[in-house]
Amino acid sequence: MYVVLTAYASLYPLSGWRDRGVPPFEYLVAPWPRAPGLFDVAVNVAGYMPYGLLCMAALYPRLTGVAALAVSVASGTMLSILMEAAQNYLPTRFSSNVDVASNAVGAALGALLGLRLVPWLMEHGPFRRLRAAIFLPGVGVDVGLVLIGLWLFTQLNPTTLLFGTGDLRDLVAAPSGPPRPAEFFASVEALTAAANLVSIALLVSALAAPGQPVRMLFAGVAAAALCVKALTFALMRADAFAWMTPGAQDGLVAGLVIALAAVSLPRVARLGLAAVLVMAATVLVNLVPHNPYFSATLRVWHQGHFFNFNGLTRLVCAAWPFAVLAYVVFLASRRRREGEA
Repeated sequence: MYVVLTAYASLYPLSGWRDRGVPPFEYLVAPWPRAPGLFDVAVNVAGYMPYGLLCMAALYPRLTGVAALAVSVASGTMLSILMEAAQNYLPTRFSSNVDVASNAVGAALGALLGLRLVPWLMEHGPFRRLRAAIFLPGVGVDVGLVLIGLWLFTQLNPTTLLFGTGDLRDLVAAPSGPPRPAEFFASVEALTAAANLVSIALLVSALAAPGQPVRMLFAGVAAAALCVKALTFALMRADAFAWMTPGAQDGLVAGLVIALAAVSLPRVARLGLAAVLVMAATVLVNLVPHNPYFSATLRVWHQGHFFNFNGLTRLVCAAWPFAVLAYVVFLASRRRREGEA
């Protein structure tokens, strides 16, 4: 998953491909700039540190120690070399050996961190204990936890309706339609926020082990999402609570009330309702015209170093509801097979 996200961020916007007549790997022997940008170097190092750490965790326990460290660093460096070579064919990107060195350092730092932490985290760490105590066992449940984590990641995109995901309007090029009053967007945002919030509660309840405080777990996830949303706006030097529109407020209240009651439904009903709500919210997001009240936010979000990150968040936002829908179908089918067995 992280490799896919890294490739998308490296090659965004994935358009305008052309051959510049330059060998793709010639940048590796180009002279280094006299004063490389410290911010870009720091971003590249930070971007590949998770890769090194995750690679060490993925190899454990089949490969450990120095051998796992070497594989993690070598594969991270090769990934960076390939991404930079591909950027040679994009008019808006620039291949750089400094970026490769920065990425290799990041992968090495992450791998060194993993060398120390991975055995403890995988065998005795607090996350492992919490995972075993709170949620059902199995890789299938782990996938659901990843989807919840990605939902928190989607809150980093400030240009969407609150909790809104699955926006494919740029692909289908739907007509914008006549201008709409602010009340129209408020109603759509309320429905979208409520539907997605309830679906998250139902997903959490489907993953939790019997006897666990599902409502408290859901409240924690919802609070974390709102904190991420506020932090995103604060980092953009905007009002941290500018996203708290009347529609968002109504959707939050309605979603919380319905969610706290819906988690008591039978498991099959919860999965079915989650699928319906995810589909309904996605349809709303794609039918509503672009909100002109987000124009100022869009101008800031697409500038400078936000450019690549915006592409990454948009990818996750667009794909998330469809991945969740497939996952809910998987959970329901597995439950049916277990019942038949």
